[in-house]
Amino acid sequence: MSQTGGGFTPTPSAQPLNPGEPLDPGERPLDPAERAELARLRAEVAELREHPAPRKRARIGWRGPVASLLIVLGCVLAPLSVLAVWTANQVSDTSRYVANMAPLASNPAIQGALTDKITAQITSHIPVSSLTSQAAGALSSHGLTRAGALLKSFTPSIVSAVAGFIHAQVHRYVTSPAFAHLWVRLNTVAHAHLVKALSGQGSSAISVSNGQVTLGLGPFIDVAKQRISARGLTIVDRLPPINPKFELFSAKYLVKAQTGYRLINDLKIVLPILTLLLLASGVYVARRHRRALIGAGLGLATAMLVLAAGLLIFRGIYLNAIPNSKVPADAAAALYDTLVRFIRQGLRTLLVVGLAVAGAAFITGPSVTAVRTRAAISRSFGWIRAHGDRAGLSTGPVGRWTYAHRKALRIAATTVAVLVFVFWGRPTAAVVIWIVVLLLIVLGLIELIGRPPPVQLGASATSLPAQREHEQTPEDADLKGRTG
Repeated sequence: MSQTGGGFTPTPSAQPLNPGEPLDPGERPLDPAERAELARLRAEVAELREHPAPRKRARIGWRGPVASLLIVLGCVLAPLSVLAVWTANQVSDTSRYVANMAPLASNPAIQGALTDKITAQITSHIPVSSLTSQAAGALSSHGLTRAGALLKSFTPSIVSAVAGFIHAQVHRYVTSPAFAHLWVRLNTVAHAHLVKALSGQGSSAISVSNGQVTLGLGPFIDVAKQRISARGLTIVDRLPPINPKFELFSAKYLVKAQTGYRLINDLKIVLPILTLLLLASGVYVARRHRRALIGAGLGLATAMLVLAAGLLIFRGIYLNAIPNSKVPADAAAALYDTLVRFIRQGLRTLLVVGLAVAGAAFITGPSVTAVRTRAAISRSFGWIRAHGDRAGLSTGPVGRWTYAHRKALRIAATTVAVLVFVFWGRPTAAVVIWIVVLLLIVLGLIELIGRPPPVQLGASATSLPAQREHEQTPEDADLKGRTG
């Protein structure tokens, strides 16, 4: 037939068949039952062409938009959860705070800035210039006018030499292990007192002075004075106690800080749980759970990339806002990078988790790529098993039991991997990668050890196409059905 407009016209090659005429010169003639079936099919086709069925309008259900909204909200709250956990750890967890601050004692830029600050505090209390002038006046009064004038002319050099000596001794102390130990101890004590003040318990180390909540930093000065005195500059022993105050914040904000402290501790728990509930609810509500899981994993990874970009942008703003006269640029950069390193560690971990979840959901899905990948892996394991059989290596009953329970074993292995990640404590991105790698190894062993039962085919009912069909893996059959 040839189609013209809305109908069909017969062509020479498609004339109505005679009752006994074959479809093709090499085929047998049609029997009456086959001719009747052919006529029925032609009538149905003609009826469908004349009265086509109306196309159903696609209905937009509520599941898709609601699932998308839940997943988007969960991805938006994910960076906020990371920041809330980090802030709560810095404010309320002394051990976490000290672990974050400890590397600063070994940073060269921080060591240089502290050396300059401590040296300036000590030299400001040593009147080298006035002492030199008094000594020069005493020499002149005893008839040693020339010696007194010479000493007075060397006053600037003496002041510089004393400052250089103090600076060298302070730098030697700041770069020593003793300073690192003292740094950790003082940060531990100071943070513990700060937590007490924020929680309303009071603190002896934190006081209110001139409307400011201040923290005393005298212990560093005292240790530096002892080391300088031991090197021969005993004049520092006669200095009064030096305890400069470090202003934390205004006293009127102490009550607000206490309220914020309690809020931060609550958000540390609420935000992560809410984020997980939103993502899980979005996947559950979605009509296609696997596709929603892929979207949730990719959305979580994207949210972590956005957080990383935000930290990088804020780093530039922070460094530009601090005058170099107060904190050197390299020291400010080292301070910022050290303080946010646990945020970066957390976002890298969640980035890897999101990619791993999305990848697992995709590779177990029905797409052509996923099916072909699984089929290739299955054929590879089958090839290894076949070579093992020829070499006399067989898993025997263990392999048959593993194959029969392979789904339960896969679920158990995945569950163990998830529990290890949850109860690890503070997993890093490297820990997540190792968990995924070990899980893949276990799943591969399950597939390799599992031995499918041999196919029993009867001789009378076996044909070559049926045998080839039985030899196909489930992945091959799925792929064949999808590719037509």
